[in-house]
Amino acid sequence: MSDLPENDMREPPRRSATLADLQGPEDLRRLPRGDLPAIAAELREFILESVAGSGGHLAAGLGVIELTVALHYVFDTPRDALVWDIGHQCYPHKVLTGRRDRLHSIRQRHGLSGFLHREESPYDCFGAGHSSTSISAALGMALANARQGSPDHAVAIIGDGAMSAGMAYEALNHAGALDANLLVVLNDNDMSISESVGAMTTALQQLRARSAAGDAAGGNWFEDLGFDYAGPVDGHDLPSLLDALEAARRKPGPRLLHVVTRKGQGYAPAEADPIAYHGVTAFDPARGLQPGAAPAAKPSYSQVFGDWLCREAAADPRIVAITPAMREGSSLVRYAREFPDRYFDAGIAEQHSVTLAAGLACRGMKPVVAIYSSFLQRAYDQLIHDVCIQKLSVVFALDRSGVVGPDGATHNGSFDLSFLRCLPGMVVMAPSDGAELRDMLHSAVRLGGPVAVRYPRTGTEAPDLHREPTLLPHGTAELRREGRGAALLCFGPLLAPALRVAERLDATVVNMRYVKPLDAPMVLRLARRHRLLVTLEDNVVAGGAGSAVAECLLEHRVNVPLLQLGLPDRFMAHGTREQVLHEAGLDADSILGAVQSRLALLEAADSKQERRMRSQPRKHGYGTGVPSGVRMR
Repeated sequence: MSDLPENDMREPPRRSATLADLQGPEDLRRLPRGDLPAIAAELREFILESVAGSGGHLAAGLGVIELTVALHYVFDTPRDALVWDIGHQCYPHKVLTGRRDRLHSIRQRHGLSGFLHREESPYDCFGAGHSSTSISAALGMALANARQGSPDHAVAIIGDGAMSAGMAYEALNHAGALDANLLVVLNDNDMSISESVGAMTTALQQLRARSAAGDAAGGNWFEDLGFDYAGPVDGHDLPSLLDALEAARRKPGPRLLHVVTRKGQGYAPAEADPIAYHGVTAFDPARGLQPGAAPAAKPSYSQVFGDWLCREAAADPRIVAITPAMREGSSLVRYAREFPDRYFDAGIAEQHSVTLAAGLACRGMKPVVAIYSSFLQRAYDQLIHDVCIQKLSVVFALDRSGVVGPDGATHNGSFDLSFLRCLPGMVVMAPSDGAELRDMLHSAVRLGGPVAVRYPRTGTEAPDLHREPTLLPHGTAELRREGRGAALLCFGPLLAPALRVAERLDATVVNMRYVKPLDAPMVLRLARRHRLLVTLEDNVVAGGAGSAVAECLLEHRVNVPLLQLGLPDRFMAHGTREQVLHEAGLDADSILGAVQSRLALLEAADSKQERRMRSQPRKHGYGTGVPSGVRMR
């Protein structure tokens, strides 16, 4: 029996909410402010444990835990649109929007996307895999809201690294001249994947220093552009962050909230080395990443490129390297250290990177642009107008061409053969292994004019790095196996499965090497000697290398069956490279089945034609000139 008097009926103590209690942001918004720090702490721990178990992007998400909680608490999502830039920092957002139980599947086949994906959740209001799109998209939503008489908010969350891109400046310039209900949250952590570069970084550092010194006087560049500027605010201080966001929510027009965060916040190893912890494979959080603990794997094509570039630059002082913020991904760390005066990280600015290379080429330098295939798509006009029309000698090292795997549709280099080979004067090469990559790069810097060498994100057979690279005969293919019946024409790393297939079929295999110029004499010779030609490419079939072969046959009026195997006419979802290639029918078993099936169809058609010719009498003068009633044998 209770010792309390009968009239002293007290409420039982309220149990604090946990992360597991939250089925969506509406549950978060029901909580008192005092519960939010505990939710943020639990969310940080959950993200760390989950990503350590599955792999994925880590440091960026840890840095926006408090910001994500505050945004969903202050704004009525999904009616109010949160437009996250790129998506590296979206994991906490996914957890708070009903996907906590599936986070372990992120970037895996049939699992959650590693980026924002509109089909995955109504809270992912805009898909984001590439950088610097958020302000433009959020401005479009804000203008649509105004047109429809909606009071809903549009919020862009963009990092200081992403602010180095021209598209972000274009959006700021436009938004500042409009009376749109737009809030830009600038997540300033001095990082993209590596350290942020450029004058914008310096300007933000000065804003932070002025604030720390208590100097609030004077305007800044954002105010000059027409934005109501607030900040800097500590992005890990939830009470201050909530107050700042609620104040920004009440203001009209374009405004910018400057939030200062730390990439990897709350996990000491990631704070100390946010570059290493940007994207991780599975690891033990208690021990952190263990360099050298894993068994040595085959070198990647990227590593082969980086080693070649250092060797080439040591021999030729005209070599310069340019990258749009992909120093680590493109294996330029060593080059940047050894040749700092010939290394240019342009920031997340693909268009500028290409035209910068064009300017360097105009003055006799030999620029090599290390850029992902899907990122070059963002600079296509500069490639045409500034490089190709002017016939400038720029080498494009196209990393991540073809299927990239876990990054999925936004990063698959599925289209480069199609959009490159149509450009006049462009030379396009596709190596079948690492040794051939070195030979192609060696040849590319000596050719003159624009050259693209495209290679995948995968390991390769280790080349002999002590052998001098070989100058390849221009536009020539290489016969790798002589067979009969079918000829497999391989463009790039699909040569390895093609050779396995050829052993089963006793087929011919040719390493085509050049997509443009195509080795037409080789194609025509194969067409004369084989029943079926098969093209293999890690690129979409539409307009790709197989289309080049078809155009060659048509031009020379050669009628031979052609089977074009490549990526299908759809965006391929994320998974391992092997899983995606299997789905596309580009693994050895699938290639074998496709070739056997086509050969069987051809054989059946031949048999049907022969039976028809044997069974039907011919009238005099019809086709063969054989008198009526005479049977063909």
